[in-house]
Amino acid sequence: MNRSFNLLFFVKRSKAIANGTAPIYLRITIDGKQTEIAVKRYILPEKWNSSNQNVSGNSEEARTLNTYLKTFENQVYEAEHFLIKDKEAVNTESLKRKILGVEEKIYMLVPIFEEHNQKMEALLGDEYATGTLERYRTSLRHTIEFLKLKYKVSDIDIKKIDHTFIVDFDFFLRTTRKCNNNSTIKYLRNFGKIIHICIANGWMSKNPFVNFKCKVKEVVRAFLDEKEIEAVANKDFKIERLNLVRDIFIFSCFTGLAYIDVKQLTKANIVIGIDGERWICTHRQKTDTPSNIPLLPMAEKIISKYLDNPQCLNKGQLLPILSNQRMNSYLKEIGDVCGINKELTFHIARHTFATTVTLTNGVPIESVSKMLGHKNLKTTQHYAKIVDRKVGADMSALKEKLKTKQISEPLKGKVISL
Repeated sequence: MNRSFNLLFFVKRSKAIANGTAPIYLRITIDGKQTEIAVKRYILPEKWNSSNQNVSGNSEEARTLNTYLKTFENQVYEAEHFLIKDKEAVNTESLKRKILGVEEKIYMLVPIFEEHNQKMEALLGDEYATGTLERYRTSLRHTIEFLKLKYKVSDIDIKKIDHTFIVDFDFFLRTTRKCNNNSTIKYLRNFGKIIHICIANGWMSKNPFVNFKCKVKEVVRAFLDEKEIEAVANKDFKIERLNLVRDIFIFSCFTGLAYIDVKQLTKANIVIGIDGERWICTHRQKTDTPSNIPLLPMAEKIISKYLDNPQCLNKGQLLPILSNQRMNSYLKEIGDVCGINKELTFHIARHTFATTVTLTNGVPIESVSKMLGHKNLKTTQHYAKIVDRKVGADMSALKEKLKTKQISEPLKGKVISL
């Protein structure tokens, strides 16, 4: 990289001592930034040649001191060479430390990553969800495995993390770890947060992600259509736990709440809305955004069914929800029994609310976005793109409108008037 680099020896007269001599200093200027180093030699100011930056005359003292200054200058260029060789940033501070032999503190990647995860764990439930913490833990495990495979080390100085490191890590995740595109990008973003922490603390001067390009591929989210919702809702299971899981799943289909948000619901979350009807008013744990949802009859029915449930009474929950793992395990069983050829998970209920229950039935996307607790309308638009039936209905309505207007055939060169 091209940069300005200048050395200047001078006598600092302001620091003259009792015998009249003053110290010689070296001023280093790199890209406009300066630092000064005392060369630990003194001279009478009148013997100094400012133009040549050396001692005037041909005396033994002059020759010895000038040789020393030349040697000191060579040490500066050697220090610069070693910084470049070690792929360290060359600036006034790093060069000064190298010349003076002052060891800079080395910051290693793994302890920084571990400390971040520990802080995240301490804030679990308040600022972070369990799933978020687990992703960062997995990202750390992948990072350690990559270091051992690629560099044959268990840790690395963060200053040695460069663009090549990021490119190789990306390749490792896609090949060795068999991560798909979006998972790879999520792990790289987790890793990127650690890099930003290092940069913010001044431990790194360059961002290795600069010029690294990656793009999340849009994923078509699975959801249930009306017939599939009806098949699940009307199925009478002989095993009570399946009926329970089915009820809570259908509740989410008609409220759009994620698993953790359903789990945290209490009777206090049921309020009378501005329209005089009952609403669920809560905050999404994932984004800490308000999520206010008018209760549909199906959701009301399920709440009423579990009003006197012992678990709800003892724990203060609105619904007796099981662990997320058990819910998803039982939902797979429910899907098989109901003949649904989709891998049923609890989160599909949220997608179903967004598509089949609301958007397909003409609820404006802005209202759906607000109920889902999305921060950005673009997040909700992912659902809108897959509601083909709604597109068909809209176009049918347009066709009816066009029937009332005079439209001539364009292929005959006539003007179309609408």
